[in-house]
Amino acid sequence: MKKILSCLAVLALLLPAVAWAGDFKIGLMCPLTGTWASEGQDMKNIVSLLVDEANARGGINGKKVTLVVEDDAGDPRTAALAAQKLASSEVLAVIGTYGSAVTEASQNILDESGLVQIGTGSTSVRLTEKGLPLFFRTCPRDDAQGKAAAAAIVKGGYKAVALLHDNSSYAKGLAEESRAILEAAGVKVIFFDALTPGERDYTAILTKLKAAGPDLVFFTGYYPETGMLLRQKKEMGWNVPMMGGDAANHQDLVKIAGAEAAAGYFFISPPLPQDMDSPEAASFLKAFKARYDTVPVSVWAVLAGDAFKAIEAALAAGKAEPEAMAAWLKQLKGMPGLSGSLGFDAKGDRVGEFYRTYKVDASGAFVLQPK
Repeated sequence: MKKILSCLAVLALLLPAVAWAGDFKIGLMCPLTGTWASEGQDMKNIVSLLVDEANARGGINGKKVTLVVEDDAGDPRTAALAAQKLASSEVLAVIGTYGSAVTEASQNILDESGLVQIGTGSTSVRLTEKGLPLFFRTCPRDDAQGKAAAAAIVKGGYKAVALLHDNSSYAKGLAEESRAILEAAGVKVIFFDALTPGERDYTAILTKLKAAGPDLVFFTGYYPETGMLLRQKKEMGWNVPMMGGDAANHQDLVKIAGAEAAAGYFFISPPLPQDMDSPEAASFLKAFKARYDTVPVSVWAVLAGDAFKAIEAALAAGKAEPEAMAAWLKQLKGMPGLSGSLGFDAKGDRVGEFYRTYKVDASGAFVLQPK
């Protein structure tokens, strides 16, 4: 009897594990704390919504999807720990994260663990130049963004541009890519320097910028610093136009700057779902509004949703093993996503051109500009 009871006890312990092993576990790294916490919360909300929708349809090939979330705090050291936790949690693939330097801190850990990783807001060129076979991203690269930014500057007729970055992998890379293209196009880059992110007073760097006499300031960094620069530039009474890259695409920029200071600011970015007319974008927005009573505040969180869609499609095609999933993703072209057509090249980069220009109006709204 003791032996029977012992066997039953062992079975009782094993049964949950057997059931759990039948699920598809997908990891998500995102900044739920720190400067970019609102970005991370939207990433979590969007992917959670898509997971629930997949399970409501019966899962993927009859298997339930379980989401495992780790907070990377927008910090490379925390991201490395988050990657290690995900690698030991039996996930099949990892979505994330936001910030090139933060993603880079997780790359080797996840690759050595044999996990497909799909970055979302990580545009630094070098991330896909390392030859990591399991790394992908749903965002475009800085060199593609540099071309789009330079085209917007030339189209605007600006002749003397100040380039300001924050020394991050993303912002410095974009500034360098843009400088080379602008100079080749005959536009003078009369200022090139960096600020220190996270500070509260940028008066000193703004004074240096003003002394250089640009007809446009292009700050390639993130929305918190962009908002501070806009607000303090207005306080100085300096009305020079200012533009940004896709890291500015977050409504908190207006909260930080104030609507009056932000008015007229423009940036280039992939479009938000609310600016698209595809059935996939419309369906997603309807579901998102129904659950959260709002719309996504940033395109980067939406790109996390695109990453889930790509993984879901690979699993539905029977590609659960990392190498098979990676090979399948690299042949994927033209799949409808939340932000447009989805596909990847041999390096894991997203294919297709989809940068657009947004301008902040007097009420603080981001208005998509005509092509």
